[in-house]
Amino acid sequence: MYSFDYARPASVSEALEILRSDVEPRLLAGGQTLLPAMKHRLTAHSTLIDLQGIDTLRGIEVTEAGLRIGAMVRHAEIASSETVQRMLPALAVLADGIADPLVRNMGTLGGSVANNDPAADYPAAVLGCGAVVNTDRRDIAADDFFEGMFTTALEEDEILTAITFPLPETAGYFKLPHPASGYVLAGAFVCRFAEGLRVAINGAAPCVYRDTLAEMALAAHFHPDSANDLVFDDEDFTDDLHASRAYRARVLPAVIRRAVARALNPERTSP
Repeated sequence: MYSFDYARPASVSEALEILRSDVEPRLLAGGQTLLPAMKHRLTAHSTLIDLQGIDTLRGIEVTEAGLRIGAMVRHAEIASSETVQRMLPALAVLADGIADPLVRNMGTLGGSVANNDPAADYPAAVLGCGAVVNTDRRDIAADDFFEGMFTTALEEDEILTAITFPLPETAGYFKLPHPASGYVLAGAFVCRFAEGLRVAINGAAPCVYRDTLAEMALAAHFHPDSANDLVFDDEDFTDDLHASRAYRARVLPAVIRRAVARALNPERTSP
């Protein structure tokens, strides 16, 4: 690990001041991706700005716009929150299935979404729900936020402060996880609203995306069997040592079918 300075601001404004004045700073949330990368000298920064001391980045509340969750809320808090379990149970199920207990007790919603790992869980929920990413200066629609692998609409001097999830009539999430890391090989977050359906796919491609074919099929008949006839072109899918693009295309209809089944049975948490 290369040497660096450490700052622990008490407010967003203080964090922004450091972020805009330092040479090569980096925001630190849960550190579950950043710190291992720094230990292996894959990245280096002049100052780590630890956001854990900023209370305004925490909290879970229901607002007129939906379920607002602070950027520094940890996965384990979301999984165990009675509010999340009641208002958006699919999100609680998703959080409870992330990696392992250590990661769930350290990793944060905001850190995961800002990092936009293609194999992370939360981006599927954010895009599937059509959530709004709140920052220190603006609100960004989910459809405009995820731009590519590890790339988002966030500016270098911008801080993600919270995410607001509109509340669907029902939602379901299912993923095929890597057996060791828990990262997503192929996953689907399905949301049904009064005005329509949204299906977000994660793990299969370099960036989370909405699948219009699945949305049209489920809009015609919201039932697990509607996914059976879906056929995916694997040209833009990920091909790596964990799974081939052909495998991901082959299993995705079954993944979507399981997600729909969970949406129709939101109390159910097993495949």
